[in-house]
Amino acid sequence: MNTIFSLLAGFVFGIGLIVSGMSDPAKVLGFLDLAGKWDPSLALVMAGAIAVGLGAFAIAQRRPVSWLGLPMQLPVARHIDGRLIIGSALFGVGWGLAGICPGPALVLLGAGLSKGVVFVAAMLAGMGVFEVLERLANRPPR
Repeated sequence: MNTIFSLLAGFVFGIGLIVSGMSDPAKVLGFLDLAGKWDPSLALVMAGAIAVGLGAFAIAQRRPVSWLGLPMQLPVARHIDGRLIIGSALFGVGWGLAGICPGPALVLLGAGLSKGVVFVAAMLAGMGVFEVLERLANRPPR
């Protein structure tokens, strides 16, 4: 049942990205182009998402289990460290260069667009490199 609701939530998220135009890299790059023809629509979509998220997290914090009866697992980390800053910077640079982030990339992949295929392949490769580096860093000394 959890898998069905996860797929449904992903589907609704994808539809939201398409309807809002946020799966279009040109729309995102228009938002980031402060010196040119700036498009504020992404800011409005973000504000709406933050408002919905704040309400959802407020409700979730008061519940020990989800509506499906699963344990509520909310993020607990509150510290800012070098890894978070570097990861955020890399994400921001990639987002600014491509106009694509992981959610819209999956929408583009599902639409069969080459931008989505290339982005998802690069994203998976980056995850693989991270995993290898993490395992090497956490390997016990010989």
